Amino acid sequence: MNRFKIFSKIYFAILLLVTIFVFGILGFIIIEDYSLNEAFYMTILTVSTVGFNEVRELSSDGRIFTAFLIITSFGTFAYSISAITTYVLSGDFKNYYKDYRVNKEIENIKNHVVVCGFGRNGRQAADSLKLHNQQFVVVEKNFERIELIRNEKTCLFVDGDATLDNTLDKAQISNAKALITTLPNDADNLFVVLSARQKNPNLTIISRASQNTSYNKLKVAGANNVIMPDKVGGEHMASLVITPDVVEFLDMISVGSTHHINLEEIAFNKLPKGDNINTIRELSSTYKTGCMIVGFKTADGEFVINPSADTKLVPNSKLFVLGKAEQINELNKFLNI
Repeated sequence: MNRFKIFSKIYFAILLLVTIFVFGILGFIIIEDYSLNEAFYMTILTVSTVGFNEVRELSSDGRIFTAFLIITSFGTFAYSISAITTYVLSGDFKNYYKDYRVNKEIENIKNHVVVCGFGRNGRQAADSLKLHNQQFVVVEKNFERIELIRNEKTCLFVDGDATLDNTLDKAQISNAKALITTLPNDADNLFVVLSARQKNPNLTIISRASQNTSYNKLKVAGANNVIMPDKVGGEHMASLVITPDVVEFLDMISVGSTHHINLEEIAFNKLPKGDNINTIRELSSTYKTGCMIVGFKTADGEFVINPSADTKLVPNSKLFVLGKAEQINELNKFLNI
């Protein structure tokens, strides 16, 4: 349906041309008693206005029909050329094939993040995901933002309304590992969370919220985390007054920062099985990268700050590692992350 909509003017122009040719052939057969071959030849001569001699002398009715055919075909050709030229020059043809390649790539994507909305928050999320080489697909319906993504070739995208099920399906929501919805309307975010949770029960969902009353609703709907940008921004500014150095230090080590110090999380299932690593002590002695283990998340979801060296690494647990960029990269290389 979308393809027909895009090429509708081209299809209409071709239909007009075919109609003119059929009309001309039938007219010469009926009026002048031409054979199919002769009628086709005369129609080509008349429509193209090249001026060769007729197959044989036309009757009075034949001349009137030919004059009418010339007039109508001239207008049809003018419209067809205009439609095709406009389509090519406007970039619709180029955009169609550009989007076709993007859609084909999205069809095969797995374990990615779906970002609904490419406003201020959505763009920041996309930039951070790109910084960490995480595959993602942006869902956006705003024409200007889609044009921006298309022209800059910044990321994979789906042009559509994120609140519609078929749009989420195009973004391969069933194969995604996470969804970030940053739509400006809380009701839209709620609808997206409900639809996404239904389509992918194991999905990690992070939603934006503007109103305090929306927080619990989004959590009940299935969001793992609900972020209120205005509240976070206000708290951050207040913290810069109360404990400025602490905040700047946390900003410096935050995930995705451009500083030399990074914070990384390591899931238990990412540890090499052959090395027989069962505790933090064994991990530190095996991989001497200089990174510091500053946190631990148990299988039950409990966080432990500065865990002891004897802490056991059990399935579904996570480690939080602090270090310089080169140290983190070296550790990731060891763990094939």
